[in-house]
Amino acid sequence: MVEVQFRFRDDELVTDPAITVDSFSEQSNASAVRIEPGDDARVLLPYLDRLSLVEVSFPNWTDGRGFSSARILREAGYKGELRAVGDVVIDMLRHLQRCGFDAFAPDKQLNPADAKTAFERWPEVYQATVVDGRQAIWAKRHPAA
Repeated sequence: MVEVQFRFRDDELVTDPAITVDSFSEQSNASAVRIEPGDDARVLLPYLDRLSLVEVSFPNWTDGRGFSSARILREAGYKGELRAVGDVVIDMLRHLQRCGFDAFAPDKQLNPADAKTAFERWPEVYQATVVDGRQAIWAKRHPAA
């Protein structure tokens, strides 16, 4: 199991080992899966009700495919723990959280004060999200008449 540094959930930490997406389809009792870059998160949609943890791997901070995987899962109604693992850096934290990640397990521990600042940065947002329901700034500037 990877070490979770930040977690924004009230339920118990999921400690089940995450298996690959390919292996998941062959195991009827698995409740944790790990999405690697190149995996299609949509193959998990029929199984969201049995998943308690989805780890999304970021092998390097420049690979943003995991952001899309998170949005796909959250928009489809996934309510379980969504954990970003790997090369997670300070500049990614708030964006990851807005895409639906609620747990973070970086390869290298992050400075807690810097992380707190990152999580609280940008009180206004440009994109709507299913995660926090915050109104995009453009919608605030141009409300429907």
